[in-house]
Amino acid sequence: MKDLIAELEAVQRTVGYGNLPAGEARVVTLSRTYSAAVDDVWDAVTSPERIPRWFLPVSGELRAGGTYQLEGNAGGEIRVCDAPRHLQVTWVMGPEGPEDSSVVDVRLEPADDGTRLTLEHTAVVPPEMWDQFGPGAVGVGWDGALLGLGLHLAGVEGAIDPETLATDPAVRAFNTASSEAWGAALAASDGLDADTVAARVAATTAFYVPPLDSDATTR
Repeated sequence: MKDLIAELEAVQRTVGYGNLPAGEARVVTLSRTYSAAVDDVWDAVTSPERIPRWFLPVSGELRAGGTYQLEGNAGGEIRVCDAPRHLQVTWVMGPEGPEDSSVVDVRLEPADDGTRLTLEHTAVVPPEMWDQFGPGAVGVGWDGALLGLGLHLAGVEGAIDPETLATDPAVRAFNTASSEAWGAALAASDGLDADTVAARVAATTAFYVPPLDSDATTR
């Protein structure tokens, strides 16, 4: 099995600000290079047959102007589908409001005999949620998605058992390291003091890596 931490370290992360019709937004950006052709990566991130193999089952009218729904997760509108370079969707959890409040852009470009993928998630985040979790609230999930895509493109199928995600030591270590990486990106962008960043990292880690039953009984 691939080294999940090495996969995590292949990603560059930044945190910034943006604007959407719903108001001032936070932006998290992830970028990494895959050893696969642009057309192959594009197919992997847009094909309804391949998306469930590395992410989640998807339904809807998967075309520009159509809609999509990820099983048990977000849905929305497909705003841009410019093969094989740019995909843009709204990212809605629950009922959609009258204005865009969450948008995801995925851009592909040739790089180093492979493909550079950049994912940018711009969202209006409630201040209390940002103050509690910071960018890790969505960033850890996107790290997991890019990991799944990387394993899929490398031909590693079934490396992570969805039934044991919460207890798999490698996945728990991955999510912990991802939370810490987003803390570092937050510190670099906002210049927050170490204690504030640490508190947000701790909250994010507790959400994605909750104590196991065996942990609780040994305390």
